[in-house]
Amino acid sequence: MSTDHAQVAVVTGANKGIGREITRQLAQRGLVVYLGARDEQRGRAAERDLRAEGHDVRFLQLDVTDAESVSRAAKRLDSEVGTVRVLVNNAGIGGPMHPPSQTPADQVRTVYETNVFGVITVTNALLPLLRRSGSARIVNVSSVVGSLTAAAENVDPSGVHPPGAFPTMLSYATSKSALNAVTLTYANELRGTGILVNAASPGFVATDINFHHGVLTVEEGARVPVLLATLPDNGPTGTFLGENGTAEGQVLPW
Repeated sequence: MSTDHAQVAVVTGANKGIGREITRQLAQRGLVVYLGARDEQRGRAAERDLRAEGHDVRFLQLDVTDAESVSRAAKRLDSEVGTVRVLVNNAGIGGPMHPPSQTPADQVRTVYETNVFGVITVTNALLPLLRRSGSARIVNVSSVVGSLTAAAENVDPSGVHPPGAFPTMLSYATSKSALNAVTLTYANELRGTGILVNAASPGFVATDINFHHGVLTVEEGARVPVLLATLPDNGPTGTFLGENGTAEGQVLPW
């Protein structure tokens, strides 16, 4: 292997925004990071920029909604490195801001294909490689708007939205609720295996998904996902952690 025994991370949706910054921060910690991206030109440009900073970052063609693409990526990783220590399921898309009653089911289905089914496809494909590490970390990049508890109370625990104005984005919010449930089911299956599975809410980060209306930088938004990706062996599993400016983050309600 050409990794010189370095630990390997895979980050999906990593050619820009939070994913790219997660890639950078993991590489800064000495991991070899495979930068997953659908678009080869954009992915290779991000790889070039990060390698110019001195990081061992490698473009990985990966469309989470395409099972064949995911399978090819898994085979390449198996061939090149044989084991993966960290998987960050970051790839995600937003949805229309219409009220639920005005949101067509097809729009919801499209968001779920990436935000939910894509995570399942990638996780299942890479799980054999993660098991080989003996101490792996899976981080699903979620959102506080996926909290069912917060939705029921109509209060945003992150404070971005005023009380009584919890977002009602049918496609995006419920896709993150589903992703949270996916996180817990994998966490429970993998308890005792050394694989820790957690969900991260990066906070209201200025990225393309919100037309850069967010208040946090990508550096701030990457902090909690990276924290969960680098947990010690006695770290938590099945937790939902959000960015609140503290070193340990904010435990969010499911």
